[in-house]
Formats: sequence, C-alpha cells, structure tokens
Amino acid sequence: MKSWVEKQFKLSENGTNVKTEIFAGIATFVTMAYVLATVPNILGEAGFNKGGILTAMILLIIVTTVAMALYTNRPFALAPGLGSVSIVAGMVANEGIPADIAAGIIFLSGVLFILVSFLGLREAVVRVIPKSLKFAVSAGVGLFIALIGAKGCGLIVANEAKNVLGFGDLKSPQVILAVIGFLIILILKTRNVPGYIILSILITTIIGIPMGITKMPQQIFALPSGIGDIFLQINIWGALKIAYVPFLIALFIPDFFSTFGTVLGVGAKAGYLDEDGNLPGIDKCFQVDAIATALGGLFCIPCLTTYLESSVGVESGGRTGLTTISTSVVFALTLFLAPIALMIPGAATAPALIYIGIGMLSSMKNIDYSDETECFPAFICIVFTIFANNIANGICAALPVYLILKLISGKRKELSPALYVIVAVCVFYFYSIIR
Repeated sequence: MKSWVEKQFKLSENGTNVKTEIFAGIATFVTMAYVLATVPNILGEAGFNKGGILTAMILLIIVTTVAMALYTNRPFALAPGLGSVSIVAGMVANEGIPADIAAGIIFLSGVLFILVSFLGLREAVVRVIPKSLKFAVSAGVGLFIALIGAKGCGLIVANEAKNVLGFGDLKSPQVILAVIGFLIILILKTRNVPGYIILSILITTIIGIPMGITKMPQQIFALPSGIGDIFLQINIWGALKIAYVPFLIALFIPDFFSTFGTVLGVGAKAGYLDEDGNLPGIDKCFQVDAIATALGGLFCIPCLTTYLESSVGVESGGRTGLTTISTSVVFALTLFLAPIALMIPGAATAPALIYIGIGMLSSMKNIDYSDETECFPAFICIVFTIFANNIANGICAALPVYLILKLISGKRKELSPALYVIVAVCVFYFYSIIR
C-alpha cells in the first residue's frame, strides 16, 4: 500500500509525506466545511429540498475531488461555487425559471466547459493571458481569500448607510475570537510548529466553547437524506431557448475565469508555476472541472469548481492529490457526522484564510512596475477582484484595459490574435450582466 501511494502521488518527488498530506487535507476540509450549511440554505430558500441538496453535494464533492486528485495529482478540492449557487437560486426564485430548466442550463454550461477544455482551447486561453496579469490574479485571489475570512468572522461588514465595506463590531465575541486565532497562527508559524494551520483552528474552536461561539451539537450522528427528488430532474431541451442564453453566459464566464484564477493562485502558492507564470498540466485541471460542472447539472447542483480554500491545504504542506483524497474522506464522514463538522465556527477558520491570503500578495513582486501597460491592468485585476467581489470580474475588467493600453502605446506586436477574441468574450460577459 505504501509503495502504491508513493508511486501514485510521488510524495518524495514533491517533498512531502503521508502524515503531512493527511493533515493538510483535513485543514482544507475544515475551511471548506461552511458549504455544508451555506449551499443547502441558499438553494433551500429557492424551494429546493435542503436535505437532498446536502447529500448530493457531499457525494459530488467526494467524486470530483477524488477525480482531481488521481488525474492531476494536485491538492485542489472542488465544491459548488457560491456565486453560481446564488445565480441559480435567483433564476428559480426571482426569474421564475423551473428547477428542471435551471438544471439544464447548468448542464449545458458544463458541456460548453467540456468542449472548450478537451479541445485545448482553455489551456490556450491561459497561455494568451499576459504574464503580469497571471501574477496579478494570484495577488487578487489572495486578497479575495483574506476578504472572505474577514467577512466570515464579522471583522469586515457591509455598511449599507455609507454603501462601503468597513469594520464590524470589534467588541463582538466572534471578532475577538478571530483575533485570538490569528495570534495563535502567528505564534505557531513563528515557532515552526508542524500542522500549525489545522492546530490553530482546533485550538480556536475549543476557546470558542466558553465564549459561547462554538456550539456543541445536540446529536453526533445524522442519516443522509435521499436524492430521488433532484437526481435527473433536468430539462435540457427547454434550457436551449434563446431567452436563457444570458443565464448560460452568467454561469459559464465566471466559472471559467474563477477556476483559472484559483488554479493559478493556489498553484503559485504551492510553487507549481514556471517562469512565465504557467501551470504545467493545467489542462487536466480544467478537464476535471468541466466534467464536474456537467455532472452537477444532473443533480441541479451549480458549477462545481476548484475551491480557493485549497490554499489552506497547500499552506499546511500539502503538495499532491493525497491531500484532497484526505479531504474527500472527511467529507464522506459528514454524510453521517455533519453535526460535528458544522460545530467549527467561522471565527475559527477566518484567521487561516486571512493569513494565507496576505501571504499570496508576494506574487506582486513579479509585476513590471516600470511599464504602465503591464502594471496598470494588473492593478485593475487586483482591485476589481475585491471591489466587484468576483475573481472573474477582475480578470474580465483587466483584459480590455490591457488591450487598449498596448494599442495606444504602439505595442501591437506584443498582442496575440487570440487576445482580441478573449477580450470580445469579456465585453459580451459585461453586456450579459447589464442587459
């Protein structure tokens, strides 16, 4: 067994071992565990069966994450993108689109992913993206991860009166616990304690018990709900209507660029990128992601995509697919032990996300600040990833700016013909948003 694990995951070649990979996988799970509550709740409010959605989602996370691990040997875990989940919930609840047609739109989005990925177009797109923007994507992803953590514990909240983000209640127990957790991470990291990420989360969770933040579950075991009422409840033919094209684009473009951003961002953190900012074997990652999206459509589970929280496993030392095999095993346990997984508060995982996100800003040192045609689009990418609350928005805003600056600066020769096509897609994406 040990020989098979070494041969399959190349642990020695990647400078890791079984123990490190397992703990890294658990760390990834802990920071992803919030999907167990958020996704079923969002779709449940739109009229879906929450229990069935939870069961189907866990099964899909396990299957697709294991596929990613075995096929790519990368520590990338997959789960439904919350942006896509919100879009589908809005389609059903606000637009009145039947659930079976919504499932068909998700499926068609996945089919489009598959065609683009297996024809090699997706990898070609990645190689056309300017090097400076690739490094900017990594930094933008880092800030996005940090913002997710800060919002998750209440440190940063939306101020509706001023229409801005600002500090939350700094006296709240959640914020205080998150600060304690952040200090614990700094101390453990400084002392080079192995597994400091998962250890800090566990310690913070325990500290949260007397503070009234960590809620002890009323039961340990819970049997999974059936999925009969959502499996294959899909109307592909009905989803082919022209009226649904904007929704198809709204699902396809963000997932396309979000996966691109996440894979590059987490890959940079793991040291996978080459000198041009490319990730070797990225086409395999895209192929798994594409099939996962189509598979999710069969259960009306929106766009399974590579998760930002995979960076937590990488920061914990995970370097191979064995990391996310471990993540999948823990998710499998939640089919029966969901109450225990859900007891970990957001205030305990937030410090890890903030710490890791800040660390990913180091990629900005590779941007050429002496060339405005390179650094300004990079700045646009980073800023709008945060301000527009989406990785895809940052990339789609930066690419047209990059193209325009190169043209007016007389640097047309630096532009690939394919870049014009990508920019046109970005423009169409924004058109689908505002129409």
